[in-house]
Amino acid sequence: MTIDSGQIVDWSAFQAARSELGAGFVRILGYFKEDGVKSVAAIEDAMRAGNAAAIVLPAHTLKGESRQFGAEQLAAIAEAIEVIGRQCVETRDAPDQALEHVVKLRPTFEATLAMLEREANPLVERRPTAFGRRAV
Repeated sequence: MTIDSGQIVDWSAFQAARSELGAGFVRILGYFKEDGVKSVAAIEDAMRAGNAAAIVLPAHTLKGESRQFGAEQLAAIAEAIEVIGRQCVETRDAPDQALEHVVKLRPTFEATLAMLEREANPLVERRPTAFGRRAV
């Protein structure tokens, strides 16, 4: 599965979060990583078990934390899983409809996390761009 890197992160939302969180940004990004790994695993386990109720909370958590960092594609996938999970709890159905989204979840999470961590790394050299090209 290929992921369109241009649509993974809303960089203006990312920069806003970075500004608002200040010195705590890197620490909170670390919490996002830890929580995200747990949420993705919990969603996958619940999907394997056909347990719609167990999908809802980790999907909801992942959705909210993703939006905090501008990870809109990841948030949208998590939201779709959450909505399907809630509907299946109400109708007492297995969350089979969520399978398509759950399959996309881990690769999107990993790609998103790599981009966020690369951008947050203070050791990465950043050069200003000039007219859409890197300045030399």
